Amino acid sequence: MCRVYYTPLPRGGKVLTVDTMNANVKKVDYAVRGPIVQRAVQIEKELKEGVKKPFEEVIKANIGDAHAMGQRPITFFRQVMALCTYPQLLDDNKFPEDAKNRARRILQSCGGNSIGAYTTSQGIECVRHDVANYIQRRDGGIPSDPDNIYLTTGASDGIVTILKLLTAGEGRTRTGVMISIPQYPLYSASIAELGAVQVNYYLNEEKCWSLDISELQRSLQAAREHCNPRVLCIINPGNPTGQVQSRQCIEDVIQFAAKENLFLMADEVYQDNVYAEGCEFHSFKKVLFEMGPEYSSKVELVSFHSTSKCYMGECGFRGGYMEVINMDPEVKAQLTKLVSVRLCPPAPGQALMDLVVNSPKPGEPSYQTFMMERTAILSALAEKAKLTEEILNTVPGIRCNPVQGAMYSFPCITLPERAINEAKAKGQAPDMFYCMKLLEETGICLVPGSGFGQREGTYHFRMTILPPTDKLKILLNKLKEFHQKFTQQYS
Repeated sequence: MCRVYYTPLPRGGKVLTVDTMNANVKKVDYAVRGPIVQRAVQIEKELKEGVKKPFEEVIKANIGDAHAMGQRPITFFRQVMALCTYPQLLDDNKFPEDAKNRARRILQSCGGNSIGAYTTSQGIECVRHDVANYIQRRDGGIPSDPDNIYLTTGASDGIVTILKLLTAGEGRTRTGVMISIPQYPLYSASIAELGAVQVNYYLNEEKCWSLDISELQRSLQAAREHCNPRVLCIINPGNPTGQVQSRQCIEDVIQFAAKENLFLMADEVYQDNVYAEGCEFHSFKKVLFEMGPEYSSKVELVSFHSTSKCYMGECGFRGGYMEVINMDPEVKAQLTKLVSVRLCPPAPGQALMDLVVNSPKPGEPSYQTFMMERTAILSALAEKAKLTEEILNTVPGIRCNPVQGAMYSFPCITLPERAINEAKAKGQAPDMFYCMKLLEETGICLVPGSGFGQREGTYHFRMTILPPTDKLKILLNKLKEFHQKFTQQYS
């Protein structure tokens, strides 16, 4: 007879407590929705309840959520999504024919002609073909195989999935993941959750947040003392720093990855968000293949895109894709198995991704309106990028690099010693102390630079350039006044 012995829980005791939960989860930190944002939500409730504040509204400039900031959706995208969601509208003559044709094609690729059905785990086949065709057009004819395309729940889902595949080993053999500092907190959070090792390389703030190969080499050599660096993550255009990498820089990074046998992850979700004169987006895939077979047949690369950024701003649909290059076929089979566990990405997100890569063509009824809306959004963002840089650089104690691309500025702020000491006495990072004061006194919600990583002894904040121009001017002027008052108060 088999006897099972167990220790009974204390009466009323919880099975899951902070002490018994997954320790890696406790290490996860995601500053973009951290304590300062939670306080902003509380303040909004207080304002609604009639609590008097020195401001009338909270201006959330903490996250790249374009529609929440007032950007209007692209008409064509919403027309097709409405048709896919409620197909009876296909009989309505208010909708243009090209929108109806896109909707019919998507629905015919869904089980039961319904966007509510599960799709294949890798994504709807016709959408993957359209993504491949888009990449081929974007990259000047370099072929893209639909079988290398995986549709994802936003780019974030794809990034975490690839990091799962790469994380292995124990102790000194544990996977090291090289990430830029400053970085987007998705990376540090995912690395912590997976129990991988974060390997920092610093962008050069003095050279407009450029990436230096000598810094990559320094970082790699130091990391090899305690882990096994296997993957190099690049965000281009940059988040939170807004830099756009030159073609030469991308070539240098690919050569470095090939020499050091590193897996490359290219986060390219801001590929349409390039504003600065002389800057241009170059995809890692295109540069890799233009460098010839010595690199294009060897370097393992996964690149990511999303419906959430660029001119679309459709964050809530959670659409995205990743393209895998030179992945071992056996690993690719494991990747397909891994994504199948979650059944499929949301079908509406897949449909929207299809519209991004298969937008209206010249001669189609929706083309003129689509191009007008797209151009207006990107032109406004370029104007606001310049405005943000110019106004911030008029403030003594704030230094802002040109916002070459993406949706954010990441200025360096000089804080008085007394403010730094008071922050430390409260157990807060000095820039968190600054941003919390800013929120309480002005209603402006920014994210402290400490949430993204920064060089020791420097302080920053990240703010989006997404608010409407009139509101952005108010935000920047209130920020200017606050910084001057804060500096005076603590000097």
